[in-house]
Amino acid sequence: MNIPDKIRQLAQAYTSDTIEIRRHLHANPELSFEEYNTAAYVKATLATYGIEATPMATTGLVAIIEGRNPTKKILALRADLDALPILEQNEVPYKSKNEGVMHACGHDVHTASLLGAARILQELRDEFEGSIKLIFQPGEEKFPGGASVMIGEGVLQNPEPESIIGQHVFPPLEAGKVGFRSGMYMASADEIYITVTGKGGHAAIPEMNVDPVLISAHLIVALQQIVSRHASPKIPTVLSFGKVEAKGATNIIPNEVKIEGTFRTMDEVWRREAHKRIKKLAESLCESMGGSCEIDIKNGYPFLQNDPGLTGRAKAAAEVYLGTDNVVNLDLWMGAEDFAYYSQQVPACFYRLGTRNEARGITSSVHTPTFDIEEKALETSIGLMAWLAVQELQA
Repeated sequence: MNIPDKIRQLAQAYTSDTIEIRRHLHANPELSFEEYNTAAYVKATLATYGIEATPMATTGLVAIIEGRNPTKKILALRADLDALPILEQNEVPYKSKNEGVMHACGHDVHTASLLGAARILQELRDEFEGSIKLIFQPGEEKFPGGASVMIGEGVLQNPEPESIIGQHVFPPLEAGKVGFRSGMYMASADEIYITVTGKGGHAAIPEMNVDPVLISAHLIVALQQIVSRHASPKIPTVLSFGKVEAKGATNIIPNEVKIEGTFRTMDEVWRREAHKRIKKLAESLCESMGGSCEIDIKNGYPFLQNDPGLTGRAKAAAEVYLGTDNVVNLDLWMGAEDFAYYSQQVPACFYRLGTRNEARGITSSVHTPTFDIEEKALETSIGLMAWLAVQELQA
């Protein structure tokens, strides 16, 4: 029996166990950088496969699967462990037991998938050359991102992988399918915090006040000019504000308003220029209306770029394993992922795993309280990841 058929057979055999792992993780979610029980569970599970894991970044883990001639080539596979502060609304047997915390972005799937792939690879380790580094990282959902912490602590050293592969759930795509995109794929993501200060007072006498609510309204509208009038049409750019806090009342104008938003793009030169324009416009507009502002732009995750060579090989391997009809091309995505930090260090491939089942009503997007997956996707995920690893080690 050839290796792809062996992997298919093992993936089918281990799917039910992988589903149980995913359900355990889903029922016991932990927030970013608090994944103590999750990390302990992953370490114990790896131990049952004969794989020893080493803690890193407090709640992260790293492990090695050595094939024949283990130093010939090193490949890294990555999963993330953390959940989101969302109250789950699904009524399923594996519903979150930690009220207000939910695996609403599929990190339970990513972790279970890497565990399943590791089990397959450990069993087949005498049939490939090189080594596979398993990375289970904390804190993907929270700045500064667990990937940056893991990299800072040496996860890409001793041994140094030549490339890295990661996957992410993708609710728009039917289970059984996967998606790839070569080159630029996901945006950088910066956090914007603005405090607009005026002079509060009674709302019935606005002439005696400097209204920060009115200033903020003008400011939010004016800042859209940064995108509409200064961004090149060739550079995807998003500027959005999701939180405005004005602690006044129907008859009270507050002293200050706090605004929070995000800036996303795919070009580092424009990213730096846009930061300057945002600050300059905010300060000048607030001053022109009699107020002032403090603005803090936190540099978040960088853009994610898929290495063309690695991604091309991975896509071709996926077509062999799943069939060409089950492998699709992805569009640019303005979401952000801290896997981007790895892509800035070594050749990377970040692909998407279809998890949708319209017949069963499994269609909710990530970061929603009703997100769930068609669990048959786990057979695809564990087999494909193992196959991609074996193929890349042979490349």
